[in-house]
Amino acid sequence: MDYQRPKADAVIVGLGWSGSVMAEELTRAGLNVVAVERGAWRETSKDFPTTTDPDELKYSVRKEILQPPAVETYTVRNNASQTALPGREWNNWTLGMNVGGAGTHWAAAAWRFLPTDFQLESHITERYGREQFVDGLIAQDWGITYDELEPFYDRFEKIAGIAGTAGVVNGERQPGGNPFEGSRSDHFPTPALVRSRWNDIFDDTTKKMGYHPFPVPAGTLGSAYTNALGINLAPCTYCGYCQLYGCGNWSKSSPNACVMPALTRRENFTMLTQCEVTRIEKSRDGQTATGVTFVDADGHTGFQPADMVIVAAYQLDNVRLLMLSEFGQMYDHRTGEGTLGRAYSFQTLSYAFLHFENERLNPFMNTGALATQIDDFNGDNFDHTGLGFIGGAGIQALSNAGLPIGLSSELPEGAKQWGSSWKRSFQHAYQNWAMIQGQGTSHSHRDQFLDLDPTYKDRHGNPLLRMTYDYNLNDQRSGAFIRDRCRDIAEQIEGVRHIRAVSFAENHYSPYTGFDSSHTTGGAVMGLDPNTSVLNRYQQHWDAHNLFVLGASSFPNNAGYNPTVTLGALTIWTARAIIDDYLQNPGPLVRS
Repeated sequence: MDYQRPKADAVIVGLGWSGSVMAEELTRAGLNVVAVERGAWRETSKDFPTTTDPDELKYSVRKEILQPPAVETYTVRNNASQTALPGREWNNWTLGMNVGGAGTHWAAAAWRFLPTDFQLESHITERYGREQFVDGLIAQDWGITYDELEPFYDRFEKIAGIAGTAGVVNGERQPGGNPFEGSRSDHFPTPALVRSRWNDIFDDTTKKMGYHPFPVPAGTLGSAYTNALGINLAPCTYCGYCQLYGCGNWSKSSPNACVMPALTRRENFTMLTQCEVTRIEKSRDGQTATGVTFVDADGHTGFQPADMVIVAAYQLDNVRLLMLSEFGQMYDHRTGEGTLGRAYSFQTLSYAFLHFENERLNPFMNTGALATQIDDFNGDNFDHTGLGFIGGAGIQALSNAGLPIGLSSELPEGAKQWGSSWKRSFQHAYQNWAMIQGQGTSHSHRDQFLDLDPTYKDRHGNPLLRMTYDYNLNDQRSGAFIRDRCRDIAEQIEGVRHIRAVSFAENHYSPYTGFDSSHTTGGAVMGLDPNTSVLNRYQQHWDAHNLFVLGASSFPNNAGYNPTVTLGALTIWTARAIIDDYLQNPGPLVRS
Protein backbone atom coordinates (compact mmCIF):
# COMPACT_ATOMS: atom_id res chain seq x y z
CA MET A 1 0.00 0.00 0.00
CA ASP A 2 1.36 3.41 -1.00
CA TYR A 3 -0.91 5.67 1.05
CA GLN A 4 -3.96 5.81 3.32
CA ARG A 5 -6.69 8.43 3.19
CA PRO A 6 -8.52 9.92 6.20
CA LYS A 7 -11.34 7.77 7.53
CA ALA A 8 -14.88 8.42 6.26
CA ASP A 9 -18.26 7.58 7.71
CA ALA A 10 -19.03 5.67 4.49
CA VAL A 11 -17.15 4.72 1.36
CA ILE A 12 -19.19 3.99 -1.77
CA VAL A 13 -17.80 1.88 -4.62
CA GLY A 14 -19.19 3.16 -7.91
CA LEU A 15 -21.05 6.35 -8.84
CA GLY A 16 -23.85 5.18 -11.09
CA TRP A 17 -27.50 5.48 -10.13
CA SER A 18 -27.20 3.43 -6.92
CA GLY A 19 -23.98 5.03 -5.73
CA SER A 20 -25.00 8.61 -6.45
CA VAL A 21 -28.48 8.28 -4.91
CA MET A 22 -27.02 6.62 -1.80
CA ALA A 23 -24.36 9.36 -1.53
CA GLU A 24 -27.05 12.03 -1.79
CA GLU A 25 -29.13 10.44 0.97
CA LEU A 26 -26.20 9.93 3.36
CA THR A 27 -24.60 13.34 2.86
CA ARG A 28 -27.96 15.05 3.33
CA ALA A 29 -28.16 13.20 6.66
CA GLY A 30 -24.78 14.70 7.61
CA LEU A 31 -22.42 11.77 6.98
CA ASN A 32 -18.95 12.23 5.55
CA VAL A 33 -18.98 10.17 2.33
CA VAL A 34 -16.18 9.23 -0.06
CA ALA A 35 -17.13 7.70 -3.42
CA VAL A 36 -14.57 5.77 -5.46
CA GLU A 37 -15.26 5.54 -9.20
CA ARG A 38 -13.22 3.62 -11.79
CA GLY A 39 -14.17 5.96 -14.63
CA ALA A 40 -13.58 9.63 -15.30
CA TRP A 41 -15.70 12.67 -14.47
CA ARG A 42 -18.31 13.56 -17.10
CA GLU A 43 -19.76 17.05 -17.25
CA THR A 44 -23.24 17.07 -18.82
CA SER A 45 -22.85 20.37 -20.67
CA LYS A 46 -19.17 20.05 -21.64
CA ASP A 47 -18.87 16.35 -22.52
CA PHE A 48 -22.17 16.12 -24.42
CA PRO A 49 -22.77 19.66 -25.73
CA THR A 50 -25.83 20.34 -27.85
CA THR A 51 -23.65 22.56 -30.07
CA THR A 52 -21.84 19.48 -31.40
CA ASP A 53 -23.54 17.04 -33.78
CA PRO A 54 -23.90 13.59 -32.18
CA ASP A 55 -21.59 11.08 -33.81
CA GLU A 56 -23.07 7.63 -34.50
CA LEU A 57 -19.70 6.16 -35.44
CA LYS A 58 -18.07 7.43 -32.25
CA TYR A 59 -20.73 6.39 -29.76
CA SER A 60 -22.90 3.65 -31.29
CA VAL A 61 -20.20 1.82 -33.24
CA ARG A 62 -16.97 2.56 -31.39
CA LYS A 63 -18.77 2.90 -28.04
CA GLU A 64 -16.75 5.85 -26.80
CA ILE A 65 -18.22 6.06 -23.30
CA LEU A 66 -18.51 2.34 -22.53
CA GLN A 67 -16.05 0.27 -20.53
CA PRO A 68 -13.75 -1.46 -23.05
CA PRO A 69 -13.13 -5.21 -22.70
CA ALA A 70 -9.43 -4.36 -22.42
CA VAL A 71 -10.13 -2.67 -19.07
CA GLU A 72 -12.12 -5.57 -17.68
CA THR A 73 -13.99 -8.45 -19.19
CA TYR A 74 -15.56 -11.73 -18.12
CA THR A 75 -15.11 -15.33 -19.16
CA VAL A 76 -18.13 -17.23 -20.40
CA ARG A 77 -19.30 -20.79 -20.94
CA ASN A 78 -22.72 -22.37 -21.36
CA ASN A 79 -22.27 -25.23 -18.89
CA ALA A 80 -19.81 -26.50 -16.31
CA SER A 81 -18.30 -29.09 -18.67
CA GLN A 82 -16.92 -26.38 -20.93
CA THR A 83 -13.77 -24.26 -20.59
CA ALA A 84 -14.70 -20.60 -20.30
CA LEU A 85 -13.11 -18.06 -22.61
CA PRO A 86 -12.90 -14.28 -22.16
CA GLY A 87 -15.09 -11.90 -24.13
CA ARG A 88 -12.58 -9.83 -26.08
CA GLU A 89 -14.92 -7.87 -28.37
CA TRP A 90 -17.83 -5.50 -27.86
CA ASN A 91 -21.02 -7.41 -27.08
CA ASN A 92 -24.23 -6.89 -25.16
CA TRP A 93 -22.42 -5.80 -21.97
CA THR A 94 -22.81 -2.02 -21.90
CA LEU A 95 -20.99 -1.04 -18.73
CA GLY A 96 -20.29 2.61 -18.03
CA MET A 97 -16.77 3.99 -17.73
CA ASN A 98 -17.45 7.32 -16.05
CA VAL A 99 -19.20 9.04 -13.19
CA GLY A 100 -22.85 8.21 -13.83
CA GLY A 101 -22.06 4.65 -14.91
CA ALA A 102 -24.50 3.06 -17.33
CA GLY A 103 -27.01 5.66 -16.14
CA THR A 104 -25.28 8.16 -18.43
CA HIS A 105 -25.88 6.23 -21.64
CA TRP A 106 -28.92 4.07 -20.79
CA ALA A 107 -31.97 3.96 -23.06
CA ALA A 108 -34.05 5.25 -20.09
CA ALA A 109 -37.01 2.85 -19.99
CA ALA A 110 -38.15 3.52 -16.43
CA TRP A 111 -40.22 0.68 -15.01
CA ARG A 112 -41.53 -0.46 -11.68
CA PHE A 113 -41.68 -4.24 -11.21
CA LEU A 114 -45.02 -5.97 -10.67
CA PRO A 115 -46.10 -6.76 -7.09
CA THR A 116 -45.88 -10.50 -7.81
CA ASP A 117 -42.26 -10.17 -9.00
CA PHE A 118 -41.17 -9.59 -5.40
CA GLN A 119 -43.02 -12.63 -4.04
CA LEU A 120 -42.33 -15.05 -6.86
CA GLU A 121 -42.10 -18.34 -5.00
CA SER A 122 -45.02 -17.82 -2.64
CA HIS A 123 -47.29 -16.41 -5.36
CA ILE A 124 -46.61 -19.13 -7.96
CA THR A 125 -46.86 -21.90 -5.36
CA GLU A 126 -50.18 -20.59 -4.08
CA ARG A 127 -51.70 -20.15 -7.55
CA TYR A 128 -50.37 -23.22 -9.40
CA GLY A 129 -48.48 -25.44 -6.96
CA ARG A 130 -44.76 -26.24 -7.00
CA GLU A 131 -45.15 -28.44 -10.08
CA GLN A 132 -45.25 -25.21 -12.13
CA PHE A 133 -41.49 -24.81 -11.61
CA VAL A 134 -39.28 -26.68 -14.08
CA ASP A 135 -36.63 -28.91 -12.54
CA GLY A 136 -33.73 -26.97 -11.06
CA LEU A 137 -35.37 -23.55 -11.29
CA ILE A 138 -34.47 -21.19 -8.43
CA ALA A 139 -37.51 -19.26 -7.26
CA GLN A 140 -37.59 -17.30 -4.02
CA ASP A 141 -39.17 -14.22 -2.49
CA TRP A 142 -37.16 -11.02 -2.13
CA GLY A 143 -37.99 -10.33 1.51
CA ILE A 144 -39.70 -7.06 0.59
CA THR A 145 -43.10 -6.35 -0.92
CA TYR A 146 -44.16 -3.89 -3.60
CA ASP A 147 -46.25 -1.97 -1.07
CA GLU A 148 -43.21 -1.51 1.19
CA LEU A 149 -41.13 -0.29 -1.74
CA GLU A 150 -43.77 1.98 -3.31
CA PRO A 151 -42.86 5.22 -1.45
CA PHE A 152 -39.25 4.79 -2.57
CA TYR A 153 -40.31 4.15 -6.17
CA ASP A 154 -42.17 7.45 -5.95
CA ARG A 155 -39.13 9.27 -4.55
CA PHE A 156 -36.80 7.94 -7.24
CA GLU A 157 -39.23 8.85 -10.04
CA LYS A 158 -39.38 12.41 -8.71
CA ILE A 159 -35.58 12.64 -8.63
CA ALA A 160 -35.36 11.34 -12.21
CA GLY A 161 -38.38 13.23 -13.62
CA ILE A 162 -39.87 10.10 -15.17
CA ALA A 163 -42.40 10.61 -17.97
CA GLY A 164 -45.47 8.41 -18.17
CA THR A 165 -49.19 7.86 -17.77
CA ALA A 166 -50.22 6.23 -14.50
CA GLY A 167 -52.41 3.14 -14.70
CA VAL A 168 -53.44 2.75 -11.05
CA VAL A 169 -53.30 5.54 -8.44
CA ASN A 170 -54.36 4.84 -4.85
CA GLY A 171 -56.16 1.73 -6.05
CA GLU A 172 -58.13 3.53 -8.78
CA ARG A 173 -57.68 2.63 -12.48
CA GLN A 174 -56.58 5.55 -14.64
CA PRO A 175 -57.40 5.97 -18.34
CA GLY A 176 -54.55 5.36 -20.77
CA GLY A 177 -52.14 3.76 -18.31
CA ASN A 178 -51.05 0.21 -17.52
CA PRO A 179 -53.97 -1.54 -15.80
CA PHE A 180 -51.67 -4.32 -14.53
CA GLU A 181 -49.23 -2.14 -12.59
CA GLY A 182 -49.07 -1.98 -8.81
CA SER A 183 -50.96 0.89 -7.24
CA ARG A 184 -49.12 4.22 -7.10
CA SER A 185 -49.37 6.93 -4.50
CA ASP A 186 -49.03 9.65 -7.16
CA HIS A 187 -48.92 10.26 -10.90
CA PHE A 188 -45.68 10.43 -12.89
CA PRO A 189 -43.84 13.72 -12.42
CA THR A 190 -43.84 14.53 -16.18
CA PRO A 191 -46.33 13.60 -18.91
CA ALA A 192 -45.89 10.69 -21.28
CA LEU A 193 -43.86 11.18 -24.45
CA VAL A 194 -45.60 11.96 -27.74
CA ARG A 195 -46.13 8.73 -29.64
CA SER A 196 -44.41 7.91 -32.91
CA ARG A 197 -46.28 6.77 -36.02
CA TRP A 198 -45.19 3.20 -35.23
CA ASN A 199 -46.46 3.55 -31.64
CA ASP A 200 -49.84 4.68 -32.97
CA ILE A 201 -50.11 1.70 -35.35
CA PHE A 202 -49.30 -0.73 -32.53
CA ASP A 203 -51.73 1.00 -30.15
CA ASP A 204 -54.59 0.76 -32.66
CA THR A 205 -53.85 -2.86 -33.56
CA THR A 206 -53.54 -4.20 -30.02
CA LYS A 207 -56.68 -2.40 -28.86
CA LYS A 208 -58.60 -4.13 -31.64
CA MET A 209 -57.16 -7.44 -30.42
CA GLY A 210 -58.55 -6.78 -26.92
CA TYR A 211 -55.23 -5.89 -25.28
CA HIS A 212 -54.35 -2.86 -23.14
CA PRO A 213 -51.64 -0.65 -24.70
CA PHE A 214 -50.04 2.22 -22.80
CA PRO A 215 -46.99 4.51 -23.18
CA VAL A 216 -43.77 3.08 -21.74
CA PRO A 217 -42.54 5.15 -18.75
CA ALA A 218 -39.34 6.91 -19.72
CA GLY A 219 -36.41 8.78 -18.27
CA THR A 220 -36.60 11.14 -21.23
CA LEU A 221 -38.66 13.95 -19.82
CA GLY A 222 -42.12 14.81 -21.13
CA SER A 223 -41.88 18.45 -20.02
CA ALA A 224 -39.63 20.95 -18.28
CA TYR A 225 -39.29 19.90 -14.65
CA THR A 226 -37.57 20.84 -11.40
CA ASN A 227 -36.74 17.60 -9.65
CA ALA A 228 -36.88 16.61 -5.98
CA LEU A 229 -33.31 17.92 -5.46
CA GLY A 230 -34.07 21.33 -6.98
CA ILE A 231 -32.33 20.66 -10.32
CA ASN A 232 -33.90 22.09 -13.48
CA LEU A 233 -34.35 19.60 -16.33
CA ALA A 234 -35.53 20.16 -19.91
CA PRO A 235 -38.10 18.37 -22.10
CA CYS A 236 -36.92 15.75 -24.58
CA THR A 237 -36.41 16.93 -28.17
CA TYR A 238 -36.67 13.43 -29.76
CA CYS A 239 -33.26 13.84 -31.37
CA GLY A 240 -32.72 10.07 -31.71
CA TYR A 241 -29.27 10.05 -30.07
CA CYS A 242 -30.15 8.47 -26.75
CA GLN A 243 -29.04 4.89 -26.06
CA LEU A 244 -25.21 4.79 -25.77
CA TYR A 245 -25.11 8.61 -25.67
CA GLY A 246 -24.97 11.24 -22.96
CA CYS A 247 -27.58 14.01 -23.11
CA GLY A 248 -26.30 17.58 -23.04
CA ASN A 249 -29.84 18.91 -23.32
CA TRP A 250 -30.58 17.95 -19.68
CA SER A 251 -33.53 15.95 -21.02
CA LYS A 252 -32.49 12.40 -20.10
CA SER A 253 -32.58 11.21 -16.52
CA SER A 254 -29.06 10.38 -15.41
CA PRO A 255 -26.99 10.63 -12.23
CA ASN A 256 -24.98 13.32 -14.03
CA ALA A 257 -28.02 15.53 -14.60
CA CYS A 258 -30.36 14.57 -11.74
CA VAL A 259 -28.07 14.02 -8.72
CA MET A 260 -24.47 15.20 -9.19
CA PRO A 261 -25.23 18.97 -9.40
CA ALA A 262 -26.68 18.81 -5.88
CA LEU A 263 -24.22 16.27 -4.49
CA THR A 264 -21.03 18.00 -5.60
CA ARG A 265 -21.97 21.18 -3.73
CA ARG A 266 -21.75 19.42 -0.36
CA GLU A 267 -18.54 19.75 1.62
CA ASN A 268 -19.06 16.34 3.24
CA PHE A 269 -18.84 14.57 -0.14
CA THR A 270 -15.54 13.55 -1.75
CA MET A 271 -15.21 11.88 -5.13
CA LEU A 272 -12.17 9.85 -6.23
CA THR A 273 -12.31 9.29 -10.00
CA GLN A 274 -10.19 6.97 -12.15
CA CYS A 275 -9.60 4.83 -9.08
CA GLU A 276 -10.41 1.12 -9.23
CA VAL A 277 -11.37 -0.72 -6.04
CA THR A 278 -9.67 -4.12 -5.95
CA ARG A 279 -10.66 -5.38 -2.52
CA ILE A 280 -12.89 -4.78 0.49
CA GLU A 281 -10.72 -5.16 3.57
CA LYS A 282 -11.83 -7.05 6.70
CA SER A 283 -11.32 -6.51 10.40
CA ARG A 284 -9.02 -8.92 12.19
CA ASP A 285 -11.95 -11.03 13.38
CA GLY A 286 -13.45 -11.02 9.88
CA GLN A 287 -16.82 -9.79 11.15
CA THR A 288 -16.84 -6.32 9.60
CA ALA A 289 -15.42 -4.38 6.65
CA THR A 290 -12.81 -1.73 7.41
CA GLY A 291 -12.60 0.04 4.05
CA VAL A 292 -11.47 -0.50 0.47
CA THR A 293 -8.14 -0.82 -1.32
CA PHE A 294 -7.93 0.86 -4.70
CA VAL A 295 -5.48 1.56 -7.52
CA ASP A 296 -5.42 5.19 -8.70
CA ALA A 297 -4.74 6.64 -12.15
CA ASP A 298 -1.00 6.76 -11.46
CA GLY A 299 -0.86 3.09 -10.52
CA HIS A 300 -0.45 3.76 -6.81
CA THR A 301 -2.33 1.67 -4.25
CA GLY A 302 -4.43 3.50 -1.69
CA PHE A 303 -6.65 2.56 1.22
CA GLN A 304 -9.87 4.33 2.10
CA PRO A 305 -10.96 3.41 5.65
CA ALA A 306 -14.64 3.83 6.56
CA ASP A 307 -17.21 2.84 9.16
CA MET A 308 -19.47 1.55 6.38
CA VAL A 309 -18.64 0.06 2.98
CA ILE A 310 -21.33 0.34 0.31
CA VAL A 311 -20.77 -1.56 -2.94
CA ALA A 312 -22.70 0.05 -5.80
CA ALA A 313 -20.94 -0.96 -9.02
CA TYR A 314 -22.41 -2.88 -11.96
CA GLN A 315 -24.11 -6.16 -11.02
CA LEU A 316 -21.27 -8.40 -12.26
CA ASP A 317 -18.61 -6.22 -10.64
CA ASN A 318 -20.42 -6.26 -7.30
CA VAL A 319 -20.35 -10.06 -7.25
CA ARG A 320 -16.72 -10.26 -8.32
CA LEU A 321 -15.59 -7.77 -5.68
CA LEU A 322 -17.31 -9.78 -2.94
CA MET A 323 -15.60 -12.91 -4.23
CA LEU A 324 -12.15 -11.33 -4.39
CA SER A 325 -12.67 -9.98 -0.87
CA GLU A 326 -13.96 -13.33 0.45
CA PHE A 327 -17.23 -12.00 1.84
CA GLY A 328 -19.73 -14.86 1.73
CA GLN A 329 -19.64 -18.56 0.87
CA MET A 330 -19.13 -19.38 -2.80
CA TYR A 331 -21.99 -21.29 -4.43
CA ASP A 332 -21.39 -24.91 -5.47
CA HIS A 333 -23.92 -25.94 -8.12
CA ARG A 334 -23.19 -29.63 -7.51
CA THR A 335 -24.28 -29.58 -3.86
CA GLY A 336 -26.43 -26.45 -3.82
CA GLU A 337 -24.45 -25.10 -0.86
CA GLY A 338 -23.27 -21.51 -0.65
CA THR A 339 -24.95 -18.32 -1.88
CA LEU A 340 -22.34 -16.06 -3.50
CA GLY A 341 -22.63 -16.45 -7.28
CA ARG A 342 -25.97 -18.26 -6.99
CA ALA A 343 -29.26 -17.13 -8.57
CA TYR A 344 -27.72 -15.46 -11.61
CA SER A 345 -30.16 -14.60 -14.39
CA PHE A 346 -30.38 -12.64 -17.60
CA GLN A 347 -33.39 -11.45 -19.59
CA THR A 348 -35.26 -13.19 -22.39
CA LEU A 349 -35.82 -11.23 -25.60
CA SER A 350 -38.20 -12.15 -28.40
CA TYR A 351 -38.96 -10.18 -31.55
CA ALA A 352 -41.04 -9.73 -34.65
CA PHE A 353 -39.24 -7.68 -37.31
CA LEU A 354 -41.54 -6.12 -39.91
CA HIS A 355 -41.24 -4.41 -43.27
CA PHE A 356 -44.20 -2.33 -44.40
CA GLU A 357 -45.22 -1.97 -48.03
CA ASN A 358 -45.45 1.81 -48.08
CA GLU A 359 -45.27 3.67 -44.75
CA ARG A 360 -43.50 6.80 -43.56
CA LEU A 361 -42.48 5.92 -40.00
CA ASN A 362 -39.89 8.74 -39.72
CA PRO A 363 -37.70 6.74 -37.33
CA PHE A 364 -35.18 9.57 -36.92
CA MET A 365 -37.60 11.14 -34.41
CA ASN A 366 -37.16 8.88 -31.40
CA THR A 367 -35.81 8.41 -27.91
CA GLY A 368 -34.28 5.38 -26.24
CA ALA A 369 -37.61 4.54 -24.62
CA LEU A 370 -40.22 5.82 -27.05
CA ALA A 371 -42.55 2.84 -27.02
CA THR A 372 -46.10 1.63 -26.57
CA GLN A 373 -46.48 -1.65 -24.69
CA ILE A 374 -48.99 -4.25 -23.62
CA ASP A 375 -48.50 -6.09 -20.32
CA ASP A 376 -51.22 -8.67 -20.96
CA PHE A 377 -48.51 -11.38 -21.21
CA ASN A 378 -46.03 -10.06 -18.65
CA GLY A 379 -45.17 -11.72 -15.34
CA ASP A 380 -48.18 -13.64 -14.07
CA ASN A 381 -50.77 -11.33 -15.64
CA PHE A 382 -52.17 -14.31 -17.59
CA ASP A 383 -53.04 -17.87 -16.71
CA HIS A 384 -50.01 -20.19 -17.03
CA THR A 385 -51.91 -23.41 -16.34
CA GLY A 386 -50.58 -26.13 -18.63
CA LEU A 387 -47.96 -23.91 -20.28
CA GLY A 388 -44.96 -25.48 -18.53
CA PHE A 389 -43.26 -22.23 -17.54
CA ILE A 390 -43.58 -19.13 -15.38
CA GLY A 391 -43.09 -15.52 -16.42
CA GLY A 392 -43.63 -13.71 -19.70
CA ALA A 393 -42.80 -10.35 -21.24
CA GLY A 394 -43.94 -6.86 -21.94
CA ILE A 395 -44.55 -6.63 -25.69
CA GLN A 396 -43.82 -3.25 -27.21
CA ALA A 397 -43.57 -1.27 -30.41
CA LEU A 398 -40.19 0.32 -29.85
CA SER A 399 -39.15 3.50 -31.67
CA ASN A 400 -35.54 3.79 -30.59
CA ALA A 401 -33.66 3.05 -33.81
CA GLY A 402 -33.33 5.69 -36.50
CA LEU A 403 -29.60 6.15 -36.96
CA PRO A 404 -28.43 5.33 -40.49
CA ILE A 405 -25.46 3.07 -39.75
CA GLY A 406 -27.46 0.97 -37.33
CA LEU A 407 -30.42 0.59 -39.69
CA SER A 408 -28.39 0.03 -42.84
CA SER A 409 -28.50 -3.76 -42.44
CA GLU A 410 -32.22 -4.01 -41.63
CA LEU A 411 -33.29 -4.89 -45.17
CA PRO A 412 -35.98 -7.31 -46.39
CA GLU A 413 -34.97 -10.89 -47.04
CA GLY A 414 -33.22 -11.28 -50.39
CA ALA A 415 -32.10 -7.64 -50.68
CA LYS A 416 -28.57 -7.08 -51.95
CA GLN A 417 -25.99 -5.76 -49.49
CA TRP A 418 -24.05 -3.48 -51.88
CA GLY A 419 -24.34 -1.15 -54.85
CA SER A 420 -27.25 0.81 -56.26
CA SER A 421 -29.68 -2.01 -55.47
CA TRP A 422 -28.70 -1.82 -51.80
CA LYS A 423 -29.18 1.97 -51.81
CA ARG A 424 -32.71 1.64 -53.19
CA SER A 425 -33.55 -1.13 -50.69
CA PHE A 426 -32.20 0.87 -47.78
CA GLN A 427 -34.02 4.04 -48.87
CA HIS A 428 -37.31 2.12 -48.76
CA ALA A 429 -36.49 0.06 -45.67
CA TYR A 430 -35.52 3.09 -43.58
CA GLN A 431 -39.10 4.36 -43.60
CA ASN A 432 -40.71 0.91 -43.50
CA TRP A 433 -38.75 -1.22 -41.00
CA ALA A 434 -40.26 -1.72 -37.53
CA MET A 435 -39.73 -3.92 -34.51
CA ILE A 436 -41.99 -5.54 -31.92
CA GLN A 437 -39.94 -6.51 -28.88
CA GLY A 438 -40.87 -8.86 -26.07
CA GLN A 439 -38.65 -7.97 -23.11
CA GLY A 440 -39.10 -10.93 -20.85
CA THR A 441 -38.63 -12.32 -17.40
CA SER A 442 -35.67 -14.53 -16.58
CA HIS A 443 -35.37 -17.01 -13.76
CA SER A 444 -32.19 -18.48 -12.38
CA HIS A 445 -31.33 -22.16 -12.33
CA ARG A 446 -29.09 -24.30 -10.14
CA ASP A 447 -26.67 -24.86 -13.06
CA GLN A 448 -26.24 -21.18 -14.03
CA PHE A 449 -23.91 -19.28 -11.72
CA LEU A 450 -20.93 -16.97 -11.29
CA ASP A 451 -17.50 -17.75 -9.86
CA LEU A 452 -13.84 -16.77 -10.34
CA ASP A 453 -12.03 -18.03 -13.41
CA PRO A 454 -9.10 -20.36 -12.59
CA THR A 455 -7.04 -19.24 -15.59
CA TYR A 456 -7.66 -15.68 -16.76
CA LYS A 457 -6.71 -12.59 -14.73
CA ASP A 458 -7.06 -8.84 -15.09
CA ARG A 459 -4.27 -6.29 -15.37
CA HIS A 460 -3.92 -6.23 -11.58
CA GLY A 461 -3.44 -10.01 -11.40
CA ASN A 462 -6.91 -10.75 -9.99
CA PRO A 463 -9.08 -13.56 -11.45
CA LEU A 464 -11.76 -12.56 -13.92
CA LEU A 465 -15.38 -13.33 -13.16
CA ARG A 466 -16.60 -16.50 -14.88
CA MET A 467 -20.19 -16.90 -16.09
CA THR A 468 -21.72 -20.33 -16.50
CA TYR A 469 -24.98 -19.63 -18.27
CA ASP A 470 -27.41 -20.82 -20.91
CA TYR A 471 -31.11 -20.08 -21.16
CA ASN A 472 -32.82 -22.73 -19.05
CA LEU A 473 -35.91 -24.69 -20.08
CA ASN A 474 -38.28 -22.24 -18.39
CA ASP A 475 -36.80 -19.26 -20.23
CA GLN A 476 -36.71 -21.15 -23.54
CA ARG A 477 -40.42 -21.93 -23.23
CA SER A 478 -41.42 -18.43 -22.17
CA GLY A 479 -39.29 -16.92 -24.95
CA ALA A 480 -40.97 -19.09 -27.58
CA PHE A 481 -44.41 -18.24 -26.22
CA ILE A 482 -43.71 -14.50 -26.41
CA ARG A 483 -42.19 -14.84 -29.89
CA ASP A 484 -45.51 -16.29 -31.05
CA ARG A 485 -47.47 -13.46 -29.44
CA CYS A 486 -45.22 -10.92 -31.21
CA ARG A 487 -45.93 -12.67 -34.50
CA ASP A 488 -49.68 -12.74 -33.78
CA ILE A 489 -49.69 -8.96 -33.38
CA ALA A 490 -47.53 -8.39 -36.46
CA GLU A 491 -49.90 -10.48 -38.58
CA GLN A 492 -52.81 -8.23 -37.61
CA ILE A 493 -51.09 -5.03 -38.74
CA GLU A 494 -52.22 -3.76 -42.13
CA GLY A 495 -49.75 -3.01 -44.91
CA VAL A 496 -46.98 -5.37 -43.78
CA ARG A 497 -45.22 -7.35 -46.50
CA HIS A 498 -42.61 -9.28 -44.49
CA ILE A 499 -42.41 -10.62 -40.91
CA ARG A 500 -39.55 -12.43 -39.20
CA ALA A 501 -40.17 -13.66 -35.64
CA VAL A 502 -37.45 -14.99 -33.35
CA SER A 503 -36.74 -15.82 -29.71
CA PHE A 504 -33.09 -15.65 -28.79
CA ALA A 505 -33.71 -17.77 -25.70
CA GLU A 506 -35.68 -20.49 -27.48
CA ASN A 507 -33.12 -20.84 -30.25
CA HIS A 508 -30.21 -21.50 -27.85
CA TYR A 509 -28.27 -18.43 -28.89
CA SER A 510 -25.38 -17.62 -26.61
CA PRO A 511 -26.67 -14.78 -24.39
CA TYR A 512 -23.82 -12.45 -25.34
CA THR A 513 -24.89 -11.15 -28.77
CA GLY A 514 -25.95 -7.67 -29.80
CA PHE A 515 -29.64 -8.60 -29.66
CA ASP A 516 -29.38 -10.02 -26.15
CA SER A 517 -30.10 -7.91 -23.11
CA SER A 518 -27.52 -6.19 -20.93
CA HIS A 519 -29.83 -6.58 -17.92
CA THR A 520 -27.95 -9.16 -15.91
CA THR A 521 -29.15 -9.76 -12.36
CA GLY A 522 -28.42 -11.74 -9.21
CA GLY A 523 -25.33 -13.40 -7.84
CA ALA A 524 -25.51 -11.63 -4.48
CA VAL A 525 -29.24 -11.68 -3.85
CA MET A 526 -31.39 -10.36 -1.04
CA GLY A 527 -33.87 -12.41 0.99
CA LEU A 528 -34.99 -13.56 4.39
CA ASP A 529 -32.89 -16.74 4.64
CA PRO A 530 -29.06 -16.61 4.83
CA ASN A 531 -29.00 -20.12 3.35
CA THR A 532 -30.39 -18.80 0.04
CA SER A 533 -29.31 -15.15 0.04
CA VAL A 534 -26.14 -13.09 0.49
CA LEU A 535 -28.00 -10.03 1.77
CA ASN A 536 -30.94 -9.44 4.09
CA ARG A 537 -34.02 -7.44 3.07
CA TYR A 538 -32.12 -4.16 3.54
CA GLN A 539 -29.28 -5.23 1.19
CA GLN A 540 -27.05 -5.62 4.24
CA HIS A 541 -24.55 -8.48 4.13
CA TRP A 542 -25.49 -11.35 6.43
CA ASP A 543 -21.84 -11.86 7.45
CA ALA A 544 -20.73 -8.23 7.93
CA HIS A 545 -23.25 -5.74 9.31
CA ASN A 546 -21.42 -2.64 7.98
CA LEU A 547 -21.28 -3.92 4.38
CA PHE A 548 -24.16 -3.07 2.04
CA VAL A 549 -24.45 -4.12 -1.61
CA LEU A 550 -26.70 -2.21 -4.02
CA GLY A 551 -27.92 -2.80 -7.55
CA ALA A 552 -29.31 -5.57 -9.73
CA SER A 553 -26.97 -8.10 -8.07
CA SER A 554 -29.59 -8.13 -5.29
CA PHE A 555 -32.41 -9.36 -7.56
CA PRO A 556 -33.31 -13.07 -7.03
CA ASN A 557 -35.09 -13.06 -10.42
CA ASN A 558 -35.47 -10.66 -13.32
CA ALA A 559 -38.82 -9.20 -14.26
CA GLY A 560 -40.02 -8.37 -17.76
CA TYR A 561 -38.77 -4.82 -17.35
CA ASN A 562 -35.61 -2.74 -17.24
CA PRO A 563 -34.06 -2.85 -13.74
CA THR A 564 -33.01 0.79 -13.16
CA VAL A 565 -35.99 2.26 -11.30
CA THR A 566 -36.26 -0.81 -9.07
CA LEU A 567 -32.60 -0.69 -8.09
CA GLY A 568 -32.99 3.06 -7.47
CA ALA A 569 -35.99 2.50 -5.20
CA LEU A 570 -34.17 -0.28 -3.34
CA THR A 571 -31.22 2.07 -2.84
CA ILE A 572 -33.41 4.69 -1.16
CA TRP A 573 -35.10 1.95 0.92
CA THR A 574 -31.67 0.84 2.14
CA ALA A 575 -30.48 4.42 2.71
CA ARG A 576 -33.46 5.17 4.94
CA ALA A 577 -32.85 1.98 6.93
CA ILE A 578 -29.23 3.03 7.45
CA ILE A 579 -30.15 6.60 8.49
CA ASP A 580 -33.20 5.80 10.60
CA ASP A 581 -32.10 2.54 12.24
CA TYR A 582 -28.54 1.40 11.61
CA LEU A 583 -26.76 4.60 12.65
CA GLN A 584 -28.61 4.61 15.97
CA ASN A 585 -27.57 1.04 16.75
CA PRO A 586 -24.96 -0.37 14.33
CA GLY A 587 -25.50 -4.08 13.84
CA PRO A 588 -27.62 -6.51 11.84
CA LEU A 589 -30.94 -4.97 10.77
CA VAL A 590 -32.33 -8.51 10.52
CA ARG A 591 -31.25 -11.33 12.82
CA SER A 592 -30.33 -14.54 11.02
